[in-house]
Amino acid sequence: IEEMDAKLRAIPGIDPAFLQPIRDNVLESISQIKGQIVVKVAGEVLNELRRVAEAVQREIKQVQGVQRGEIDRLGDLPQLVIDIDRDRAARLGLNVQDIQDVVEAALGGKAATQLWEGERKFAVAVRLPESKRAIASLPQTLIPTPDGGYAQLGSVATIRETNGAMNIAREAGRRTMAIGIFIKGRDMGSVVKDMQARVAENVKLPVGYTMGWSGEFENQERAMQRLSVVVPISLLLIFVLLFDAFKSLKMASLILLNVPLALIGGFVALWIFSIPLSVSAAIGFIALSGQAVLNGVVMLSGYQQLQSEGHSVFDAVKLGSVQRLRTVLMTALLAMLGLLPMALSREIGSETQRPLAIVIIGGLITATLLTLVVLPALYVSWFGKDKKAAAEDEPEDKPKDKIKDNPQDESLGAT
Repeated sequence: IEEMDAKLRAIPGIDPAFLQPIRDNVLESISQIKGQIVVKVAGEVLNELRRVAEAVQREIKQVQGVQRGEIDRLGDLPQLVIDIDRDRAARLGLNVQDIQDVVEAALGGKAATQLWEGERKFAVAVRLPESKRAIASLPQTLIPTPDGGYAQLGSVATIRETNGAMNIAREAGRRTMAIGIFIKGRDMGSVVKDMQARVAENVKLPVGYTMGWSGEFENQERAMQRLSVVVPISLLLIFVLLFDAFKSLKMASLILLNVPLALIGGFVALWIFSIPLSVSAAIGFIALSGQAVLNGVVMLSGYQQLQSEGHSVFDAVKLGSVQRLRTVLMTALLAMLGLLPMALSREIGSETQRPLAIVIIGGLITATLLTLVVLPALYVSWFGKDKKAAAEDEPEDKPKDKIKDNPQDESLGAT
């Protein structure tokens, strides 16, 4: 597609646009405009509104990552304008409706009666012959007056050809022009920030004119707000479930410490690949948190099982880490290899897939390494002291049972 686009743009007068009907229809259902990001400029005077919209469009196209930015239905259509002189018409006893009826019948035709053929009914329309419908002949069109006479259309109206706006859209009663924007090669959040900064710096809105941003960007903002509520609630529920499973606040807290260890790798991966935080990246962090908790549960349950078999804390951690090493590594490698194609993809849709995959892969690398190093050390530090204190609380000398003398020994001694 990039090669085709480059070759087509080399042809003078060609401005190619590659469309995806299904995606475009979905985008249009969001904000009634085809575009991942939609900028809407609202005002009163149509020409001034167009000037502002074109200025915004020029600035937006300068932002890196903007593939296409077009004003919706911008263009002129040839129009025939008939300006009625109300004073002249009134002197002849005519009103605007009388003149409009004649013009309608002359140019477009008007139903005069109905014709029946059996059970079918047809409207019979009348209009001027084609030679009389020419623009040059319109001023001679006769209009009946109330006194039984006729007046020419040219005597009560001025007829002229001009160009007019193809479309005049309104929102909330105000004239609006929308710019549909498609992006490629960058995430939506960073592109919108750059566009907003550039437009704010270089485009001055006249008094009474407003500008708003919508489209997928608006949905993304709402999704981020919802995630800011959902993520803390999810972590709280995970903590409650861990406490219910292990019956220990320290165990539940220790397992949750795996989450920030995993998030470190996710943020580092985003920084390395210069990918800003987005909705897909945030979803990747949620999935990464679940994997980190799973690693913690696998490791700590192994330690507890070995301790129940009589091993000391240190021995249980040492032996359990070796036993669970294969499980943790296989789980991490399976997820990373499965997400690798998404992380390397540059095709359509990769701007959504890549942040999620890169966050999970980067987080799993640090989570796996730190789970095998930091978690065992913390377990020994937290629970080794408890076991040692419990051992010190036990009395050193246990009372020994008295051993009764064997009667046979007494008899032997007497002998």
